[in-house]
Amino acid sequence: MPKIRVIVVDDSALMRSLLKEVIDTAPDMECIAAAPDPIIAREMIRELNPDVITLDVEMPKMDGLDFLSRLMRLKPTPVLMISSLTEHGSEVALRALELGAVDIIPKPKLDIAQGIQNYADEIREKIRMASKAKVRALAKEHVASPSHSADAVLPKSVRPLMKSEKLIIVGASTGGTEALKEFLLPMPPDAPAILIAQHMPEMFTKSFANRLDSLCRITVKEAEHGERVLPGHAYIAPGHSHLVLGVSGANYVCQLSQAPPVNRHRPSVDVLFRSAANVAGRNAVGVILTGMGKDGAAGMLEMRQAGAYNFAQDEASCVVFGMPKEAIAQGGANEVVPLKDMTQKVLAWLAANGGRALRI
Repeated sequence: MPKIRVIVVDDSALMRSLLKEVIDTAPDMECIAAAPDPIIAREMIRELNPDVITLDVEMPKMDGLDFLSRLMRLKPTPVLMISSLTEHGSEVALRALELGAVDIIPKPKLDIAQGIQNYADEIREKIRMASKAKVRALAKEHVASPSHSADAVLPKSVRPLMKSEKLIIVGASTGGTEALKEFLLPMPPDAPAILIAQHMPEMFTKSFANRLDSLCRITVKEAEHGERVLPGHAYIAPGHSHLVLGVSGANYVCQLSQAPPVNRHRPSVDVLFRSAANVAGRNAVGVILTGMGKDGAAGMLEMRQAGAYNFAQDEASCVVFGMPKEAIAQGGANEVVPLKDMTQKVLAWLAANGGRALRI
């Protein structure tokens, strides 16, 4: 099988050397070139046609985001952004995802050599994932963590509360930042409450929520422990915690848990979906979007068994058809829907099944 061919673009000679070593020690990939700036990288990419590019954000001669924008317009290629996990950097990284980057690799702040080695398995896994991702021309947690099931966070139950309030429960991973934006933008201000588990480093989730909040008609925020779940609001799981749907009196509430990662992720989609099965039952609508792996498949089946109605994103519109594919295979999805139709399909189903008529 041919090796995954990677070009590293970073103005730091140390980073180029470290990333090349991480890549070249894997038997299924090789660093075919390393460039100190986008101008040199442009010629390398044109000549060598790599499978994946790792790209720094702040570089001389041309900003990484500017280069990414041009690349995705002229020669769409899977790109992994290298970003320091700072508040400013997180905003830049989110912009990179909007421009078409497949994912983000955190750049260590201190002891770069050791930090890169600590992330080596994750870097290699993200390169493998990126090599399989579908990228389109631009138009307008640690992998080594032990794998647990949702049992590590909360027990399974199929005795939901007797309530009539509807909820939308969403899971996503690779490619999910843009998929979530497309899903949430058409939501009307009086939409049912939406709870979201998106695989994302903890320093990015608050900035991601703030960005969506500035674009959407609904309120989008990072979930807080114990807060009431309200219509017209979307709650995004913080990158450091599982998001669990709970209840306090007659109200749904957000609960956060730092229990072990599930399916190597915290937040885990399986955990959120199971909590919706436990608490909301038939009052929940499940949505699973683009992502690598199987997180969410078992939880979506539990939701369906508890009476929820579930939608999975179709293969053609996914960046990575992993999570939806597994959910469909396990029988958790009632419908398979293109991303462009997802919001309308969900709202139409809610209107026809006990929810208020909502207009996009």
